[in-house]
Amino acid sequence: MANRERPRERPLSPHLQVYRWQVQMVTSILHRATGVVLVLGSLLIVCALMSLAAGPQPWAEFSRFTRSGLGFLILFGWSWALAFHLINGIRHLVQDAGWGYKVESFIRSSWFSVVGSLVLTALIWLVAMTQRGGA
Repeated sequence: MANRERPRERPLSPHLQVYRWQVQMVTSILHRATGVVLVLGSLLIVCALMSLAAGPQPWAEFSRFTRSGLGFLILFGWSWALAFHLINGIRHLVQDAGWGYKVESFIRSSWFSVVGSLVLTALIWLVAMTQRGGA
């Protein structure tokens, strides 16, 4: 029969004491987090489509929200999440094909995911702002 009076002492996972933060760890966590953000952002797209289908007044209200500071922050964050998830997903596909497993190339491709997503997001917003006079 098990001793239920005193809980067993379980060791903590070694990552809490041993591992330090590395870019590979951060990109792995960010890839999962941006996946969640993209799902939540899909609700924003549904709201946009519903307001567009509902008529000019609901669309004007939705458009006014997206042009506000909070709306811009949400759209900018969502577009960065999309860019990061895309670039990091391509990196994962390349690694699934068997390339890029050396530590140096793994670190380099992780940094490329981070920097590339920021550059891609800046380009998307630059084009959006210059083509339409404001996103």
